[in-house]
Amino acid sequence: MTRAFLVVIDSVGCGGAPDAGAFFSDGMPDTGANTLAHIAHACAAGAAENGRTGLLNLHNLDNLGLGAAIRLASGEAAPGLGAAPQGLWGAATETSPGKDTPSGHWELAGVPVPWDWHYFPRELPAFPEALLAETRSLAGTDGTLGNCHASGTEIIAQLGEEHLRTGWPILYTSADSVFQIAAHEQAFGLDRLLRLCEAIAPRLHAMRVGRVIARPFVGSPETGFARTQNRHDYAIAPPAPTLCDWVQGAGRRVQAIGKIGDIFSMRGIDELRKGSDADLMEHWVALMDEAPEGSLTFANFVEFDSLYGHRRDVAGYARALEWFDAQLPRVFDRMRPGDLILITADHGNDPTWPGTDHTRERVPVLGAGLGPRAVGLVAFADVAASIAAHLDVPAQGPGRSFL
Repeated sequence: MTRAFLVVIDSVGCGGAPDAGAFFSDGMPDTGANTLAHIAHACAAGAAENGRTGLLNLHNLDNLGLGAAIRLASGEAAPGLGAAPQGLWGAATETSPGKDTPSGHWELAGVPVPWDWHYFPRELPAFPEALLAETRSLAGTDGTLGNCHASGTEIIAQLGEEHLRTGWPILYTSADSVFQIAAHEQAFGLDRLLRLCEAIAPRLHAMRVGRVIARPFVGSPETGFARTQNRHDYAIAPPAPTLCDWVQGAGRRVQAIGKIGDIFSMRGIDELRKGSDADLMEHWVALMDEAPEGSLTFANFVEFDSLYGHRRDVAGYARALEWFDAQLPRVFDRMRPGDLILITADHGNDPTWPGTDHTRERVPVLGAGLGPRAVGLVAFADVAASIAAHLDVPAQGPGRSFL
């Protein structure tokens, strides 16, 4: 029997989305956005030297076929990424009408999104009064703070002191279909924040808002405020059975790492392991030893997106990529005969692009365990169909296996 490991390196796009012109970041169409190629060009130009230096060094990913995947997706060469592919390689195109986390992950798991998400307008307040009133009632407060589009780190810096003084939760959104609630872990209470988010989530889901996100933080006006690892996403449930359900329904085990449990509302998931990306890497390495035969391990590494893409930190993004790449031999050394590892992404987040939004891009599809294999341009849903074929479980949905 075989095992499968599906790993999403969040936002690591490779350009070339044919419909990029229909998606916008800070009023500019995403045409030409290319997360990986533009980071590589910045490194080659000496414009990403904070904490690292020189050409983008992704030796292990490039040996699988990363540079070739970038060229296939966008026609653009990435300096330093030119190895002859030794693994499975290609690039995937999304069809869902969004460039957000649930859309990308659901479609990679075989379920394209069948509806348009609701996005909150860039006005003050961003949220309708009825939603604010229900949030106040559930929170037991006389008011709320923020009620706007904002960066999560910036809004707690701006409103953290007022939050401590009033006890009012901080509400904000972004270019994604999200409703985020930030509150102090001690002063407001972590359990209280999670209960509030869980209680308000059904109203947001009825509006086709993809996620309600609890954003706990700690600190003081004197020391500054910082978000913690206790974030929790309350996502709308997928509209149909996903790869996780297919595998679990066949009597196999599904292990989730990182945000996967939140994104899929724990449907089709037997075990969840969370933490920072460094923690998640340790979980992945451990599961290479522990995952049973016939199982699926589904992982998301989020910090490329959350810490570097949205903040337009090119050097930080490059450092994160190089760190991830340097860890891969630990994983590869633990592979068993018959194992398949597929590494891909859910959307782009080009740190050289205007604004702070995700960017509409194709994503690389890289595989270890099957030897050299060019799969060409595929659909996101083909990833799920291919994993199902490898595990010999029945697949549903529109995807076709490229194995």
